[in-house]
Amino acid sequence: MPPTLIRTNCFTASFQGIVDAYGVGRYQEVNPAPYTIITFPFLFAVMFGDVGHGLLMFLFALAMVLTENRPAVKSAQNEIWQTFFIGRYLLLLMGLFSVYTGFIYNECFSRATAIFSSGWSVAAMATQSDWSDAFLAQHPLLALDPNVSGVFLGPYPFGIDPIWSLAVNHLSFLNSFKMKMSVILGVTHMTFGVVLGVFNHVHFGQWHRLLLETLPELVFLLGLFGYLVFLIVYKWLQDYAARAASAPSILIHFINMFLFSRSPTNQPLFHGQEAVQSALVILALVTVPVLLLGTPLFLHWRHRSRSQRGPAGRQPDEDKSGILDSSDASVAGWGPDEEKAGCPEDGEEAEFVLSEVLMHQAIHTIEFCLGCISNTASYLRLWALSLAHAQLSEVLWAMVMRSGLGLGRKLGVAAVALVPIFAAFAVLTVAILLVMEGLSAFLHALRLHWVEFQNKFYSGTGYKLSPFTFASEED
Repeated sequence: MPPTLIRTNCFTASFQGIVDAYGVGRYQEVNPAPYTIITFPFLFAVMFGDVGHGLLMFLFALAMVLTENRPAVKSAQNEIWQTFFIGRYLLLLMGLFSVYTGFIYNECFSRATAIFSSGWSVAAMATQSDWSDAFLAQHPLLALDPNVSGVFLGPYPFGIDPIWSLAVNHLSFLNSFKMKMSVILGVTHMTFGVVLGVFNHVHFGQWHRLLLETLPELVFLLGLFGYLVFLIVYKWLQDYAARAASAPSILIHFINMFLFSRSPTNQPLFHGQEAVQSALVILALVTVPVLLLGTPLFLHWRHRSRSQRGPAGRQPDEDKSGILDSSDASVAGWGPDEEKAGCPEDGEEAEFVLSEVLMHQAIHTIEFCLGCISNTASYLRLWALSLAHAQLSEVLWAMVMRSGLGLGRKLGVAAVALVPIFAAFAVLTVAILLVMEGLSAFLHALRLHWVEFQNKFYSGTGYKLSPFTFASEED
């Protein structure tokens, strides 16, 4: 197999390093690095979404980018600084994407900002309800009813409505939103990885894998978890404000889908839902034996057909072309199964053991089918890390800045007290929320790319090109 050479520049080198740390790609294999330039900072930003924190990270990386040609910056010997400097463009995009997701979450150092007018009207609720002085004295918490005319004016133009930051059910609302968002992003990311495998199969001439592997994988993934994404989006588009108590549960529907049952208390989302769910589960189960037996049986049939023709039927030119330009697959792109069922070596038929090929395919089938479940659940880390980051920001603000702002009402006392308090807030923000939380989100984004995304199409079993040179190596 030829070595792999991927040309990079100062911008793409850090992203290619992330991929190469997993494994160097085989010769002419699809390289995940160009897609990682967008997906890695975005998944990081989903877990790190905050306008203030993202802006600090962006400015830090921008300073390194603007001074990257200075000799003092290049020659710095500190290992931590060198690590940051090598990944300066990665940090730049991570900070930029974090600012974007921070606007979506409407969080800046855990504080909401009212860029646009809120879609909820407290005045309309007050004028159309019996909120007397006695009622307000007895009820410290008030509920806004969207069924009352004029209370809900429409969705917020961009991101989360700032009025949710004042609600006691703010955390419950964000939990539901971020959990479903994580499932949608995860299924989309994994489906994109399976689709990238199509380019590998087409380039290497492995046409049988399109029908016997890629198609069953897409049917299995989209038939089960793509349907879950459809349920989430479909329920989002429905208006359950007037019948919130009887709103259907997607989780119950998804569990009943595998049990071929229904819950009398859980209303269907659309007509004929049970029939659709049963058909999708049966279709997904049918794809498992196709994925398990399709490729081994095809390779066994191809091996037998070539054995019956025998080596005598080949011309010398055909032997060379069979090695250099195989009609079925490029030799560089063969897996172990194709190598055993492919062209003969040194004029002799290569040994083909069906049981070994079946074992390899069984491992792949089990890994993919079970991985669809575990990998989808693994993307829930986007929800968990985002929630943890938001809560840490809230705790830091409440314990430090809010306490400092409430120390004294006199201007002199507040000015003197806020200097050390703001210094402590800045140090804790950088140390905990930027460095520790940033490293945690980075590692989780790294795992999502290595395990959940790249294993759908990327083998990473190649080796880098080492150019021949006459220069002597210096000890």
